[in-house]
Amino acid sequence: MDNIKVFELKVGMFILVGIVILVFIIFSIGDINISKAGYGINVTFNFAAGLGTSAPVRLAGVGVGRVDGIRVMYNDKDQKTYALVHAWIEEGTKIEKDAIVTINTLGLLGEKYLEVLPGTPGSSILEKDGTIAGKDPVMMEQVTDNLVKITDNVSVIIERLKKGEGTIGKLLTEETVYSNLNTFLGRISNISADFDGFAANLKGFSDKLNSNQGTIQKLLTEDKIYRDLEDFVEDIKAHPWKLLSRGR
Repeated sequence: MDNIKVFELKVGMFILVGIVILVFIIFSIGDINISKAGYGINVTFNFAAGLGTSAPVRLAGVGVGRVDGIRVMYNDKDQKTYALVHAWIEEGTKIEKDAIVTINTLGLLGEKYLEVLPGTPGSSILEKDGTIAGKDPVMMEQVTDNLVKITDNVSVIIERLKKGEGTIGKLLTEETVYSNLNTFLGRISNISADFDGFAANLKGFSDKLNSNQGTIQKLLTEDKIYRDLEDFVEDIKAHPWKLLSRGR
């Protein structure tokens, strides 16, 4: 009998230790805080986008708490229904009153979480159990409706192009517009060709100057012509009456 009792005691202790370890693992994975100090904040939304309790709270991309309650409230003053989200925030974490709080998703189809973007530097800090208005996430129905509207608009534009409506439609369908455009481009090409000819002539003129050919090049390069011209100018300055006299 004593051996049986000892065996049962060992089994009981083993089960108890297993339960303690299991509870510890559950609390660790779930990031459930028992002894950590913290405070609560309230965030109001018109649309909670399926946010659930125990969803993470991230400030500037860093986990700082968890959502611990969501309920629907009615504001008698504004006569409006809204979602009130209560979140637990770690002690020492400061959230500005003008911070932007929204509901985001980890990945395309991932977990919903509360995203807090820091407010203006130097602004006042949200107090314990304070309330801040959240920024409503975009509803999937709105995204779908916008995509449908864009698709409809594209279809209308394509139909108008097919009918030759608008400038682009006429360019695509009317031969006259195409012919005029082609003529205009041809004239542009001719102007470009004329400019190329002018550039070639200018290059030839420059080559002649560089090859010491022609009167202008001699005036620019031969010192004798320059000195004769300088002497002529000095003589005219000294005897200007020579310009008025005529040989007999």
